[in-house]
Amino acid sequence: MTVPPQRPPDPPRRSISYADAGVDIDAGDATARRFGAIGRGTHGPEVLRLGGGFAGLFALGDKGYRDPVLVGATDGVGTKVLIAAALDQFEGVGRDVVNNNVNDLITVGAEPLFFLDYLATADLPQERRIELVEGIGSACREQGIALLGGETADMPDVYRSGDYDLAGFIVGVVERDAIIDGSRLAEGDALVALPSTGLQTNGYSLAREIWGLGKGMRDESPAARDTRLGTERAILEERPEELGGVTLGEALLAVHSSFYPALKPLRGILHAAAHITGGGIPGNLGRPFPETLAAQIDRSTWKIPPLFTLIQREGNVTDAEMFRTFNMGAGMIIAVAASDLDATLAALPGAWRIGEVVARGNGGPVRGVPGT
Repeated sequence: MTVPPQRPPDPPRRSISYADAGVDIDAGDATARRFGAIGRGTHGPEVLRLGGGFAGLFALGDKGYRDPVLVGATDGVGTKVLIAAALDQFEGVGRDVVNNNVNDLITVGAEPLFFLDYLATADLPQERRIELVEGIGSACREQGIALLGGETADMPDVYRSGDYDLAGFIVGVVERDAIIDGSRLAEGDALVALPSTGLQTNGYSLAREIWGLGKGMRDESPAARDTRLGTERAILEERPEELGGVTLGEALLAVHSSFYPALKPLRGILHAAAHITGGGIPGNLGRPFPETLAAQIDRSTWKIPPLFTLIQREGNVTDAEMFRTFNMGAGMIIAVAASDLDATLAALPGAWRIGEVVARGNGGPVRGVPGT
């Protein structure tokens, strides 16, 4: 009887670690400790210390509120992160995510209390993660907001190498009888625009399409990625004549303004407020308006900033598409009584009267700009 040959034993299997799979726990823990130090630099006595806690605690305490209502908002910075990554700049988008959320709170008159961030990435270097959170911490500290916590999600294979996403969550408080909800709007109210710094955090996918930025494929090789980023940096370092000596990258990465410091003392006279984000003036200004009233915009009251005219020319973008994609220079629009207009403009350098509140009739909630 023939004995079959014996199969040699399998070689010992290599032990696979979480780091081999793309998640380095030790490096993440070291970075988290540095995050903690940044967060503690924004804390006041309202933040309760919990050693090793899984959640943050914030005490309203004796802030003098009679009937406080908590207000929450969440938003990100969109594909602006791709332009920031191409230029190796991260601190600014940390500020962006805070200011974007703060501006949503001020539309209802709320005081921001605390902020939490969410960072998701494949392999963003630890030092770059720290730069992001330093930007978040700086924006929080400057506005009296506690950076209460956050989450960093290492997600290899979900994101391309070097890519990341950033979002934030904010909680504020407002007296119930001080909520700005549009109920005080009246025909004849003045509409006042506060200038934006640029695209803020909206419309970047259209801008990137025009200049071919951040369009690499998921399976591109490291060499191909390096080549692509080099090409993108060259484009972003160009200085179009319209921008007056500023590079395209500098113009696109201008930090999203926070309007809270300027509007905080005016909350008592605001009848409505609209943060001009995705959807532009047509998609945002009408949101707080009742069905009986509309916003009449006077296009002759401001000159469109050069970054937007450059985008429109380079992409052959229609007027309607521009106005429903970008803020077109108006970062926030507020409504006040006509009798308060002069005081409002005096308190808001750079602001201008952009229109007025009118009876709606059979028309839409926003009039006077393309796309309405």
